[in-house]
Amino acid sequence: MAWTGNILRVDLTNGRIGSEALNREWARDYLGQRGLATKYLVEEIDPKCDPLGLENKLIMATGPLTGTMASTGGRYSVITKSPLTGCVACSNSGGFLGAELKNAGWDMIIFEGRSPDPVYLLIQDDRAELLPADEIWGTSVWHTDEWLHKRHQDPLLRVAAVGRSAEAGCLYAAVINDLHRAAGRSGVGTVMASKHLKAVAVRGTRGVGNIKDPRRFMQAVNAGKKVLADNAVTGQGLPAYGTQVLMNVINEVGALPTRNVREVQFEGASKISGEAMHEPRPSDGKPNLTTNAGCFACTIACGRISTIDKGHFTVETKPEYWGNSGGLEYEAAWALGADTGVSDLDALTYANFVCNEDGFDPISFGSTVAAAMELYEMGVLTQELTGGVEFRFGSAEALARAAELVAKGEGFGRDLGLGSKRFCAKYGHPDLSMTVKGQEFPAYDPRGIQGMGLTYATSNRGACHLRSYTVASEILGIPVKTDPLSPLGKAGLVKAFQDATAAVDSSGLCLFTTFAWTLEDIAPQIDAACEGDWGAGRLAEVGERIWNLERDFNLRAGVSGAEDTLPKRLLTEAAKTGPATGKVSALQEMLPEYYQLRGWSSDGVPIRETRERLGLS
Repeated sequence: MAWTGNILRVDLTNGRIGSEALNREWARDYLGQRGLATKYLVEEIDPKCDPLGLENKLIMATGPLTGTMASTGGRYSVITKSPLTGCVACSNSGGFLGAELKNAGWDMIIFEGRSPDPVYLLIQDDRAELLPADEIWGTSVWHTDEWLHKRHQDPLLRVAAVGRSAEAGCLYAAVINDLHRAAGRSGVGTVMASKHLKAVAVRGTRGVGNIKDPRRFMQAVNAGKKVLADNAVTGQGLPAYGTQVLMNVINEVGALPTRNVREVQFEGASKISGEAMHEPRPSDGKPNLTTNAGCFACTIACGRISTIDKGHFTVETKPEYWGNSGGLEYEAAWALGADTGVSDLDALTYANFVCNEDGFDPISFGSTVAAAMELYEMGVLTQELTGGVEFRFGSAEALARAAELVAKGEGFGRDLGLGSKRFCAKYGHPDLSMTVKGQEFPAYDPRGIQGMGLTYATSNRGACHLRSYTVASEILGIPVKTDPLSPLGKAGLVKAFQDATAAVDSSGLCLFTTFAWTLEDIAPQIDAACEGDWGAGRLAEVGERIWNLERDFNLRAGVSGAEDTLPKRLLTEAAKTGPATGKVSALQEMLPEYYQLRGWSSDGVPIRETRERLGLS
C-alpha cells in the first residue's frame, strides 16, 4: 500500500526495458526513496566500481507519500555512486517529476549500463520506451525540455534532463526537472550523461489510489497542514523570503563563510539577501523577485521566481534571460555571492540561471570559483591560465564568465568543472579546497555553528547541510535551543538529526517540513498510508539503518573514518569577527562521542552488535 509495487528496469546497453515487483521486505526496512533505492544500489553494484563506468547504476526513486495529498509530497531522489566524492550519492528534488512518476505507476527506475547512442526515456503510464536523443544531445536543459514538449505535444509532460555541463564531464553536474528544480549535488547528472541518457519524460494519469486507510490519512494530512500553516518558519518566513530569509541572520551570528572561508561575515550580505530580492530596482522599479512558487502538493511554497534587470551587463544580448526563472535560494546566493565576495544581485541571479539552464550545482561551482579567486590573488593563477579573466574576489564579471565556461565545458571551465578538491590539488594548494570527502560544504561556518562542523565531517555524501541541519537548533531554536559556540551535546544532536533526516528523505516529503514537524507528526501520515505499524520510534530506527547502510557502502568503497574531518582552515584559523571571534571548529572534541553514540569503533566502523541490531549483513 502507498507504494505502487512496481519498478522499471532499463538496460541502456541493450535497449531493453522490463518491470519487476518491488521488494516488500526491503520497503518495510528502508521505507522508500533514499533508503530503499540505496538498498538496491548497495545490493547491485561493487562499491569500488568506477562511478562513470558501465558497472555503476543510476536510480530515480519516489517515496510512499510521493504523489499523495500529503503536504510537500512531490519529492524524488537520484541515487548512484558519486564521481565527485566516490561515496554513495543521493540527491533530492522537488517540482512535479516525482509525483508524475508515481502517478504513472512506478516507485523507481533503475538504469543500467550505457547506451551506444544518446537516448531519452519516455514513460506514459505503463508504457516505456527509449527514443533517440541525437537532436538534443549537446543542448541545454531548457532546450531539451522545450523540444520534448513539442515532439510529444503534451503540455503536462514532466521532464528531468541533463545539460551541456554533464555531457562535458563537470563532476558536480545535476539532474534538472521542471526547468529549475534540481537533484543538485554530488554529480548525479554527470553519471546520467555518462550513460548517454539525456532525459526522462513522464506522463502519469493513474493517480495514487492505494492508500491503506484513506479517511485516517486525510485526517493526519490535514492535521499536519495546520501545524505547517501555524508555524512562523513554514507558514510565514519561507513563503515570504524562501531560504533566503537566512542570509542576514547567519551573517549577524558570524557564521557566513566569506571569500573562500577566510572570513565569517560578508559586508555585502544585505545586498544579496531575501529582503534585497523584494526591493525595487532603481533602473526599472521592479524587484528581483517576481513571485514565490510551490512544488507538487506543497503548502509552504518557498521557491523563488526571479527576473534580471534587462540593462545588466550579463543579459544585454540575452533576451531569453529576461523572463522569469528559478530565483536564488540561500545556498546558491551564499556560494555565488559571499563566498566569492560578489554583492551584485543580478550577477548572482544570472549565474544561478546558467546553473539551471545547463544543469550544475551552484554550491560546488561557487566554492570552486572562490578557491580559484584566492589562487589568483596569490599569483598561482594568471590571466593566461584563466582565458583572460581576472579572477579577483568581488568580480561579478569573473563569476558570470566562469558560469558560462563551466556550462559549455570550455577552456578554464574544464578545470573549474573538476570541483575544488581536484582543482586546488592540480594547482598545488589542496588546503584551499573547502570540502569534506571531495564535496564542497555549504553556507554555515563551523566556527560559528559548531554542530555543523560535525555534520559536515560525518556526512555520508560529503559535506552537506541537508543530512543534519543543526542550524535549526543552534540558531533557530528548533526543536530546542542549543549554544552554537559550544561543542557540548552536539554529537547526540547530530546523530538525531541525521537519523530523522534519512527517514524524511525516504518518505517522499520535503525536509523543510521539519521546521514545524517532528517524526510524531510524520508517522501518522505514513502509518495511515502504508501497510504495517509506523510510529516515530520505528521511523527513527529506519533512519539509523539507512545511515549505517550508507556508511558501510563508503567504507567498502575505500572511504575510511580518516576522512571524517574538515579543511585545515577551519581547524586552525580562528574566526576574526562576530560572536565566534577566536573560535575554531571543535571537531576533535565531538567526533569520539559521536562514534560511541553511533555504535562504531574508534576508527569509525560499525561494530558487530550495531550491524546485528539494525539487520545489516
